[in-house]
Amino acid sequence: MLNIALFGPPGAGKGTQSRQLVDRFNLCYISTGDLLRKELAADSELGKQAKDIIASGNLVSDEIIVQILEKTITENPHANGFLFDGFPRTTIQAYILEGLMIKLNSELDCLINLEIPDEESVRRLLERGKTSGRSDDNETVIRNRLKEYHDKTLPVLDFYAQKGVRFDVDGSGSIEDVQHEVSRIAASQYTKRPVSIVVFGYPGSGRGSQAQALAKKFGLELVATGKMLEAEMDAGTEMGKQISTLYENGELVPDEIVIPLIEKKIVDSEDARGFIFKGFPRTLVQSYILDGLLMKHGASISKILEIEVPMLQLMERLAKRSRTETCMPYDTSTEKIVRRLQDHETKTIPVIEKYEQQHGVLKIDGTGNFDDVFEACAQEVQRLFQVGNLK
Repeated sequence: MLNIALFGPPGAGKGTQSRQLVDRFNLCYISTGDLLRKELAADSELGKQAKDIIASGNLVSDEIIVQILEKTITENPHANGFLFDGFPRTTIQAYILEGLMIKLNSELDCLINLEIPDEESVRRLLERGKTSGRSDDNETVIRNRLKEYHDKTLPVLDFYAQKGVRFDVDGSGSIEDVQHEVSRIAASQYTKRPVSIVVFGYPGSGRGSQAQALAKKFGLELVATGKMLEAEMDAGTEMGKQISTLYENGELVPDEIVIPLIEKKIVDSEDARGFIFKGFPRTLVQSYILDGLLMKHGASISKILEIEVPMLQLMERLAKRSRTETCMPYDTSTEKIVRRLQDHETKTIPVIEKYEQQHGVLKIDGTGNFDDVFEACAQEVQRLFQVGNLK
């Protein structure tokens, strides 16, 4: 996910640069003015509240603005990130945006500030006024808008400079030159964060084999809880003995055992290009733990895949696997197989539904052969590295 705030005085070219960033990085464009006009036109409840405030001659409150922003964010779970045009305008709104980013298990990656001299701003807007027909494109209004921009915006720029995510760009050059520099900054921030992919699927869906193959192809660290737990059992540790007993009874391993192993894997792989998670999270509690773990280490979920296979085919696959060398301890009886499938139904499906609302979940048809399923998964992962022509 890539989240950008684009700043600049009137006439700096924010609209032009916004369009190319939205297209190139598949971002959801957020302009509070546009969103407010949309709510007013729809005569929504928020629109009605705003209309009454505007009619009384007052500015729309941050309380209404934040509700409109949150509504827009939650309605766009499949966006690769968000571009905020001219927001936040005050330090209070900067704190509001910080809270909204926490809700996304993310943060603002960069504030790009387009700088142009005041006289250039006036010249551009007066030139625009010759054809725009806008009543506010006159010198008196323009200079008032510039004064308001400087008075309110400088503290916001300082806020993000202290966080180390403010980038100033000379906006007085050609559109192409400015576009090149803005895109370079956005791409550099996009690649700073490790990719984090979660692969879901019922036992027998092939998620483990697919996750392993994806990790190898894209140079990602595979975080497979099953493999970690098996390593403990093979080593004969006390933890391994506990795990063996749980496996033999077809039970899930508790978080107190799993979480330290996962965090150790993340810490030991700090320079990794990214991670692919298989077998975790299995429960809603674990999904919140994963969100927190990733945020702690400067990452967030990039993409979620769910490999779908009909139940009868799952049963056939698991029964067949139980007669091979790859048999897992929980494959040894029909009762254990059914229990594992039921656990996924009751505990993991709610996790997938949660992520569908927050991020969007890409469904992959898992009924074909391995290569066909892998190709479908790989195409989705490849898009993460192609955004903005990144390799």
